[in-house]
Amino acid sequence: MTKPVKILLAEDEISLGQIVKESLETRGFTVLHCKDGAEALAKYQDAKPDLLVLDVMMPKKDGFTLAKEIRMEDKQIPIIFLTAKSQTKDVVEGFGIGGNDYLKKPFSMEELIVRIENLLDRKKLQDSQDLIEIGDYTFQFKKQTLQYKNEASQLLTHREAHLLFHLYNNKNEVLERSFILKKLWGNDDFFNARSMDVFISKLRKKLSSDEAIKIINVRGFGYKLTF
Repeated sequence: MTKPVKILLAEDEISLGQIVKESLETRGFTVLHCKDGAEALAKYQDAKPDLLVLDVMMPKKDGFTLAKEIRMEDKQIPIIFLTAKSQTKDVVEGFGIGGNDYLKKPFSMEELIVRIENLLDRKKLQDSQDLIEIGDYTFQFKKQTLQYKNEASQLLTHREAHLLFHLYNNKNEVLERSFILKKLWGNDDFFNARSMDVFISKLRKKLSSDEAIKIINVRGFGYKLTF
């Protein structure tokens, strides 16, 4: 069973923090809610979360200071800043400290969840093995190449590589059309859906040397990679 992703949420607005916590927990995340920066630092050191969502303006220790201290220990953990500030210098400071994303209040929960999932996917890509075996093919995500046995490797486009990676990570399960369209195309409108169908066809062709590999169209839901 997959271990739930642990998120540390530092937000001093109690009602907002509770709403965010409950919303994320309904999506399967484990959420540790702290009400100030000092508490958040202690909780980070104790719980070792997978991702941080930090309000910038907090008592005892603000989000930027907290992020600086955490970055001294961990250069890789994804950090999202929540803030009412919108000036360019504040955004630049947040990214300069080591923030990975910046969400301006008020925000929708759907937007926060998408940003969290994108950062977790990015971290998974960074942590993933360099060589991925798909049937008789070797897929190198970072190099965006696909090689069949000892033949010359094929170069994939950025979108082909990401699409194949998500199919592989969900192998033998349905990869929902809406999810992948929003992630790789930005939205799931009709024209982007047609574009994705074209990319699926291209991947099928590039994987056709191994007859055991199938990208199955699950009508009305999405696609499933089997091999």
